[in-house]
Amino acid sequence: AAGMEFVFQNAGEGGGCGDSYENQHFCVKQNISPDVDIVHYSWTYFEGGNAHPQHEDLIRWTQMLPKQPPVHILNTGTLPADSHPYTQLAKYYPIYAFNAFYMRAGFNNGGHDYDTEKANGIDRFGWGYSGDGYHNVTRYGELEKDEARKTSLGVVMRNWHPGPMGFQLTSDAYTYVYTHALLKALDLIEKDMNDGNDPRETWAASERPLLLKDDLPEPKFCDPEYCVVDEVPGCLNYELPTFGNWGARVEDPDDGLNPYAGQPQNWEVWHDSPGLFNMVGKQDTAIFSKREDREICRHLDACGGISAQKASDGMVVFRLPKMEVGLVVICGCCGKKVGEELFVNNENIEISYNTVPIDRKEWDLWPNQKCVRVLKRFPTSGRMSETPTGHAYLGVKVLNDMDKMVRISHVITL
Repeated sequence: AAGMEFVFQNAGEGGGCGDSYENQHFCVKQNISPDVDIVHYSWTYFEGGNAHPQHEDLIRWTQMLPKQPPVHILNTGTLPADSHPYTQLAKYYPIYAFNAFYMRAGFNNGGHDYDTEKANGIDRFGWGYSGDGYHNVTRYGELEKDEARKTSLGVVMRNWHPGPMGFQLTSDAYTYVYTHALLKALDLIEKDMNDGNDPRETWAASERPLLLKDDLPEPKFCDPEYCVVDEVPGCLNYELPTFGNWGARVEDPDDGLNPYAGQPQNWEVWHDSPGLFNMVGKQDTAIFSKREDREICRHLDACGGISAQKASDGMVVFRLPKMEVGLVVICGCCGKKVGEELFVNNENIEISYNTVPIDRKEWDLWPNQKCVRVLKRFPTSGRMSETPTGHAYLGVKVLNDMDKMVRISHVITL
């Protein structure tokens, strides 16, 4: 419509790599394109209602992207109380189009009496239950001839993830909101044209005023040191898929600006190779394994990292991007608690910044136990604080052969 093209970038990843919203929200600029118009976030079933600092981080950081995309959060539950931090954020940032959709609240608002049904032993939000009380199958499922598949397409909640019926309600809700917004936008453009004005002078992206950190209100929950900033965090995320721009990058061992030039630098990039039906349920696997269109079952996500195990592998040198705070974090793969084993308690590696080893007593597990914060902010004195080439560098060196490979999945900077 109106010459527009719809592009959807799904950077969703499974939990097998050990990530959580706590580290992945730093990677919004790499996981998806920095030129997106809207950012969707749906990690709420693991948050326990306590991710308001990360939500606020994301709301504020996205306003520093070129198109200042609003953040829209999908929550599978019901609306929280007015006093809940999630509700407070929705009321605090509406001018930036922040919004949250509560899937179960959408079902409840249709008028079906789920509470009475549950008291009588019918829990439509129980794992694997088919039928939402209004329909028994999704619209596209009505055309399905395989009865097992048809029943599967009526499931509201697979487990903690929505099933087809839950996602149909969600997609309908978002489609309605965005269609309404597009129609309103077309009305505004038409009014400009009727008034003899060039709408490009009013609505072109180049005319959008840039926002700086001081243009946003004071934060309510996030750490001001990291969320009151003019730049979005940088991220080098080796996991797949990603669609945006890397932050840090591995420096060429022979580059004349590499301060570690001359030392062995033989770390290797690794990616997992999951099978066609990885993370696909048994029932759907049985059905689609016999179909010609089975390739649609393949998930794009895969764990990844840059790896080393032997002293002969030497080091990996990351050229860090322009930073505003000096925050540097590395994350390991694969597991939710690998940060301690791979980094904190691993005496066989050395981590240095601008050629100076960082005292491991200064490291801490942050923002979760997969990751280690090696620098909280810029050093203020000594060689560490000097960047004669205009770039800061992070080096990770293998000192001795190790029984277990070290894999770095992320380098996060700010």
